[in-house]
Amino acid sequence: MTELVNSRTGVVMREFPIINQRGLHARASAKFVQVVSAHDAAVEVEKDGVTVGGTSIMGLMMLAASPGCCISVKATGPEALEVMKALEELISSRFGEEC
Repeated sequence: MTELVNSRTGVVMREFPIINQRGLHARASAKFVQVVSAHDAAVEVEKDGVTVGGTSIMGLMMLAASPGCCISVKATGPEALEVMKALEELISSRFGEEC
């Protein structure tokens, strides 16, 4: 996972591989939105040139992020680093779906 932090602007960018069996489907997207909504940060998610808000379940699902692909996440705001850490934990735990 690549992480870029711009201390001047407060922007944190990171790439995450999607490793769970079903990709970023409805339940995984809902968990992603739940994590983002719990933080004071604006989050955008990009895949293949399409960018959606990190608080949109439908937007995340429309990215069609299947297993093995990568998504780019950009966070800004007071809790940008914290939301990235929380998203890393969620994604690396396969959204809590598998052992």
